Amino acid sequence: MRVCSVHGCPELYPTSEGSKCRAHRAQADHARGTARERGYTTKGHQTFRNAVLTRDPICVTPNCTAWATVADHHPRTRRELLNLGLNPNDPNYGRGLCVTHHNQHTAATTPGGWANQ
Repeated sequence: MRVCSVHGCPELYPTSEGSKCRAHRAQADHARGTARERGYTTKGHQTFRNAVLTRDPICVTPNCTAWATVADHHPRTRRELLNLGLNPNDPNYGRGLCVTHHNQHTAATTPGGWANQ
């Protein structure tokens, strides 16, 4: 069992359920918005994803030989590209990553998740 990572929350929950209690996970998920609200179901994003993964079929992380399954916006996030008036669906702003390296990068660079950017 572990204590919820949200400051001031004393809720205990199974370690296997992540870093937040069920209530705070639900709250964070709601604040995050749907994939559609974040722009990940549009035809433009699907074109971006296909182009990036075609160009980078293997994870671009050095010494990784896993298949790339995630089209990651890099070096700027999708939100930063939008704020700069750039096209986030341009494959030049993406790279192919395996799920493990994408999750590690996201955890390190966007603590609290997409909604906290």
